[in-house]
Amino acid sequence: MYLTMNRFQVTAGREAEFEDIWARRESHLDAVPGFKAFHLMRGPQGEGFTLYASHTVWADRASFEGWTRSEAFRAAHKGVKPNDGLYLGPPVLEIFETVEGVAASQGD
Repeated sequence: MYLTMNRFQVTAGREAEFEDIWARRESHLDAVPGFKAFHLMRGPQGEGFTLYASHTVWADRASFEGWTRSEAFRAAHKGVKPNDGLYLGPPVLEIFETVEGVAASQGD
């Protein structure tokens, strides 16, 4: 498993706007080979911001890298508006590869 996260510090008071942007966008992820899951996560509040992370799970590194070079990637990011004070700085990309994993049993 290969996990990518973009962390966003969203300006306090603009959380609904940020969430609406994500809810309305077309991700085009479901057509990408190796895509497993996506979640937008709301985290704790800091001084003047709320932390969010976009969390995407891939089968492997090659699948993620293929996505970044794909037409689906360009389509998903088309029309992304520049930071107009919605964020405190640019998103921070973090990438993780599985070292160990445990899954829930089928009966749960």
